[in-house]
Amino acid sequence: MRVVLLGPPGAGKGSLAGVLKEQYHLSHISTGDMLREEIKKGTPLGMEIKALITKGALVSDELVTKLVEQRVAHDPDLKKGYMLDGFPRTVKQAQDLDQILAKANVPLDFALNMEADADLLLKRLTGRRVCRKCGEIYHMTNHPPRKAGVCDACGGELYQRTDDNEETIKARMQVYQTSTQPIIDYYAKQHKLKKLDGNLETVDLAKALAAMLK
Repeated sequence: MRVVLLGPPGAGKGSLAGVLKEQYHLSHISTGDMLREEIKKGTPLGMEIKALITKGALVSDELVTKLVEQRVAHDPDLKKGYMLDGFPRTVKQAQDLDQILAKANVPLDFALNMEADADLLLKRLTGRRVCRKCGEIYHMTNHPPRKAGVCDACGGELYQRTDDNEETIKARMQVYQTSTQPIIDYYAKQHKLKKLDGNLETVDLAKALAAMLK
């Protein structure tokens, strides 16, 4: 199974990715993780990416496409199945992705679009906290750590990502609507679009996914 995950920030793509990885053993290609790794390295490219993300703007098509192409070309596990999370975000990226996947002989099966209410998205994202050490994700309301500010898994410090404040989140939602929404039409025309309810919590989301795949 080869899937693209679509949906606005906070729709639950991370939770869905966890289900797909655990139950269907798909490789997870997260452009967000790849971009944050560049930021962590402190390279000039990483600093440029950080400035864009902080403003809620999209990183250029060319840069993100190059990162994905490198991953697809050098990861043999993708033959067994994969999910793309955070890419494509524009029609141009979707078109480039089709060419990359065709060249690697791992074409896409379908795109999963997660739809959720705007108020819920804002609540989810402003409450999110991430471990600096292991990357574990928490939520101040839905999934708080046992000890405030400390990761249950490794004891690392929890922090709020710079792009998880209300102002930046609203900017990201606007960018999504204007730049990414057309991708839904792109995959619908290819008859590769499937929909999931992003308002669902993880357990119910897993059930909905299983029912859809049957």
